[in-house]
Amino acid sequence: MTLSASEKLSRLYAQFSSDDHVLVVFNADPDAIASAMAMKRLLWRKVSSISLSNINVVSRPDNVANEAFSKIKADVVIDHHPDTNAKASFHDIRPHYGATASIMTEYLRAARIKPSAKLATGLFHAIKTDTNNFQRQTQVEDLKAFQFLFRHVNVYLERKIEQAEMQFDFLKYFKSALESYRFRRGRLYAHLGNVNTPDLIVIIADFFMRVNTVSWSIVAGIYEKKLVIVFRSDGLRKNAGKVAENSFGYMGSAGGHKSAARAEIPLDKIKLTNIDNEKKILNWIIHRIEKKSIKRG
Repeated sequence: MTLSASEKLSRLYAQFSSDDHVLVVFNADPDAIASAMAMKRLLWRKVSSISLSNINVVSRPDNVANEAFSKIKADVVIDHHPDTNAKASFHDIRPHYGATASIMTEYLRAARIKPSAKLATGLFHAIKTDTNNFQRQTQVEDLKAFQFLFRHVNVYLERKIEQAEMQFDFLKYFKSALESYRFRRGRLYAHLGNVNTPDLIVIIADFFMRVNTVSWSIVAGIYEKKLVIVFRSDGLRKNAGKVAENSFGYMGSAGGHKSAARAEIPLDKIKLTNIDNEKKILNWIIHRIEKKSIKRG
């Protein structure tokens, strides 16, 4: 049975009472931050208090790790990422949507809430980011949310967010990637070694997709004893989420959407004699991906 937006809103509100103290927990990126802000607005004056808390360091200039939530007992889970395995009394998981911000915008509209310029701009930017300006997986619902938010956006704030300055320390990772990348048949591979935030891997993977001859950008880095691999593709042929899962799913967490995916593998699962040898790890990544997924189809 397909529920209307107002029915979903009623079920969401039914999870809370006026004396509740609510904690909204999220893994910080533009989509999660804006969605958390939207949840706070939805619950305003309906509960006793609302607090927002991110479980990771916010280091991305314009600002999917499910394992970090494993010890948190949630009452409500809202997401657009597939296979979260989250347990809660209320679920709203829509993997066909391009952004969680689109889902939250539907809730705001169902509640007849006019978003503030700050909230609208955050949600607007989140949809742009997670759909890569509608070049990644998207639905008509994302477009409807985008059009609605546009009427309330502060264009100057949006421009400031878009032009957020990059940390100077990031440049050395770009240098490393440009000096050591491998390129074959439209696929660009790079390994950054140890990074101080996995957001760097995402930024560089997105950067390489701007090169006109690149159809796949696969960038890796080591963070907190895990090898993090970010996949970006043009989405024309193979599914990035399936490639990530087929290549590394049995070793750790892996998956995503058609044009954007991610894998996280504990270092002790990688059987290499020298895990600090960046060239060796890059060769291992290329071998696994081309043997397991991309060539095979």
